Amino acid sequence: MEDDKDTLRILVATDCHLGYMEKDEIRRFDSFEAFEEICSLAKQKEVDFVLLGGDLFHENKPSRSTLVKTIEILRRYCLNDLPVKFQVVSDQTVNFPNRFGHVNYEDPHFNVGLPVFTIHGNHDDPAGVDNLSAIDILSACNLVNYFGKMDLGGSGVGQIAVHPVLVKKGTTTVALYGLGNIRDERLNRMFQTPHSVQWMRPESQEGLSVSDWFNILVLHQNRIKTNPKSAINEHFLPRFLDFVVWGHEHECLIDPQEVPGMGFHITQPGSSVATSLIDGEAKPKHVLLLEIKGNQYRPNKIPLMTVRPFEYAEVVLKDEADVDPNDQASVLEHLDKIVRNLIEKSSQPTASRSEAKLPLVRIKVDYSGFSTINPQRFGQKYVGKVPRTLMH
Repeated sequence: MEDDKDTLRILVATDCHLGYMEKDEIRRFDSFEAFEEICSLAKQKEVDFVLLGGDLFHENKPSRSTLVKTIEILRRYCLNDLPVKFQVVSDQTVNFPNRFGHVNYEDPHFNVGLPVFTIHGNHDDPAGVDNLSAIDILSACNLVNYFGKMDLGGSGVGQIAVHPVLVKKGTTTVALYGLGNIRDERLNRMFQTPHSVQWMRPESQEGLSVSDWFNILVLHQNRIKTNPKSAINEHFLPRFLDFVVWGHEHECLIDPQEVPGMGFHITQPGSSVATSLIDGEAKPKHVLLLEIKGNQYRPNKIPLMTVRPFEYAEVVLKDEADVDPNDQASVLEHLDKIVRNLIEKSSQPTASRSEAKLPLVRIKVDYSGFSTINPQRFGQKYVGKVPRTLMH
């Protein structure tokens, strides 16, 4: 894929949750530092554009502080006089149904050198009389290209038509489908109702057939099937797809996995900031550099260096030899040793961390046969060593 004029380079990230914990004096900048790193990587890797999979913002109505910081980062990295080397050849008034109706780098009044394409997630979905999202503010500022916003027309469950953004670079042609978050139960019913979800294929163009397009879908829905009706099954998606970017799930499963019998691969980049202290969020965070040439693609995962370390452990007390059920001091001592080891582990310099930050630590304790301890009092010991210790 060395032939640059025919290779489309996309940096893929999801769930940046800008503004998360913005009132916490230690963690308030975490989400912005990770997002700035993502934009910096895009510039460093000289990508054609950035593709975001929803939940750019943590709050549906972000604070002024969050909006200003976000606009500052986008303005710093996206507005420059670098050439954009791809074209959007679809009907842009359909792709970007706002007042301007075209991709942002084609506006003659702006120098956009790094285009960003994004859908909305469940945190920053459109609402209100005018059906507007915080993403619409960034779109009106010409800083992002907001696509995949659906008007759930029709009676009953509703109907949507998903029109692709058609991207052309040299001989490489990509059909980029976006599906902003729709309540999972509703979208689940729509997928199972004939003709409720229509996937619009590219019309034949000179020298191009439908099979020449590399088809990407970016969506933001539940994937983990605790309740099948409140998640989207991969087998609901159309078989003509080549590659799927799955937003919303925060665990980083960035290596593309083939879905048996469907013919496409799914990447789940996960969040760039931990918003819940669960095991899946403790895995190293990455973004994906996706290179496409013709019908071939090459994925390159890139670790994020600015993410706050997060250590997670599960402890079953009855399996621990040095703990006496009748001696609470021995329980405290054992748990203290585990926490100190986790803090020490997180402070070790690694290739994937640019600077030392106080780690997040969570221990899940099975107290069967033991009396429980007060987690708040236990956590007081580590003030100044971690921003938060969670134990339950």
